[in-house]
Amino acid sequence: MTSESALSWEGWKKIDSGNTMKRIVLGNTGLKVNRLGFGGIPIQRVDEVQAVEVILHAIETGMDFIDTSRMYTTSERLIGKALKQTEKKVVIATKSMNRFSDGIQKDIEVSMKNLRVDYIDLYQCHAVSNTDEYERVTRSNGALAGLRKAKDQGLIGHIGITGHSLDIMERIIDDGLFETIMICISFLEPAAKKKIIPKALEKNIGILAMKPFSGGVIEAPEIALKWVFSIPDILVLAGVEEKRLIDENWKVFEGSYELTDKEKNRLEEIYEEYDKKFCRRCDYCLPCTEDIHIQMVLGIKSAVKRMGPQVMNNPMFGKMIESASRCSECGECMTRCPYSLPIPDMIRENLRWVEDLKKAKPNH
Repeated sequence: MTSESALSWEGWKKIDSGNTMKRIVLGNTGLKVNRLGFGGIPIQRVDEVQAVEVILHAIETGMDFIDTSRMYTTSERLIGKALKQTEKKVVIATKSMNRFSDGIQKDIEVSMKNLRVDYIDLYQCHAVSNTDEYERVTRSNGALAGLRKAKDQGLIGHIGITGHSLDIMERIIDDGLFETIMICISFLEPAAKKKIIPKALEKNIGILAMKPFSGGVIEAPEIALKWVFSIPDILVLAGVEEKRLIDENWKVFEGSYELTDKEKNRLEEIYEEYDKKFCRRCDYCLPCTEDIHIQMVLGIKSAVKRMGPQVMNNPMFGKMIESASRCSECGECMTRCPYSLPIPDMIRENLRWVEDLKKAKPNH
């Protein structure tokens, strides 16, 4: 295991799960929730009956924070249908990719209709991962202005932002314009533990941890969740589409976060296996000479696994594949990748995988 990863999980051994709060307040929002929240991506993969049953089971089990997005096709609507069948109080968070004030206000209206509510606890600017997007969002006519207006009107309670770039997230924390942040963190992507979380907590910004399984790459959910839960004061979002998985994750949440020797060895094995073939979404490889969004191309398998093969019907997905096919294998991205990934080879492998998937599933 690399020294970075070893440092990232060294501290968990000293944390007694009995002293690690199971409920937290998200920064200065005042929202008090259990630290295991429900992620709204996987329910897109199942039929409506199963999706609603899973959401209700999650709520009955104790998950009182649900996160979704305008980008997650049917997710908002399915969650809305489930919410009408329970009287339990749940904190609802959703998000929009729109970068403009008017546009995000329209998305809020759509979200409220889909979720069947007249108030959304937390609305987030979705996937803001570079300087241009952040500056677009924070301009006078940007999405942040629209969210502030909606908050003044009583339509939303709090304003958050999500993104994969830790450099941009550092700037977001320094500027202090958002009440919550959503970041990727897992034992395959541990950098935020040292680089982001302490700074955000110091400024009393709520932290939502996405992709604890690194987008489905980590097939050892108990170990992955223990590792993330051992970091205090963050809300962990785990998306699943089966009641059995809800129960398994909740059991981990309620138990001790101390890893056994066997689990530590397995953690190291997984890390070593993926260390040189897993994109951490840092975007240091950019800009690409062929304008390829490299992290998205390298995450194709994960996207299909999480959202289902229907994601391939999205025009954005088609454009991404088209751009990837232009890879000239110049190698400039490799010189900038801090993990020395063989990026051109990985792009070719993912393009072949997409072609095989299309042949196997011609309807998609």
